[in-house]
Amino acid sequence: MDIQIRKDVAKRLELSIQRYCAETMDFEIGELKAALFLKFCLEEIGPSIYNLAIADAQAYFQEKVSDLENTCFAKEFNHWKEHPKPAPRRAGFRP
Repeated sequence: MDIQIRKDVAKRLELSIQRYCAETMDFEIGELKAALFLKFCLEEIGPSIYNLAIADAQAYFQEKVSDLENTCFAKEFNHWKEHPKPAPRRAGFRP
């Protein structure tokens, strides 16, 4: 699967790569090298991260689906349990 990102996101990532190299490794790289490194990361590392994210999402939804009966359950024939028949009125008593 080819991982695609928006151009504005790619630009922000490239700037982040440039800053990381300058601040952490004490050397500066240009826009082209940052773009090539980002492309490499998306092609080489991206699929592994994507697969982990999909596995996490599958586990999450499988957990929710397996508990669907408890999550989405409505008691049936429950009206008379919640609204018991009122006590009979005494003869001669009028409110």
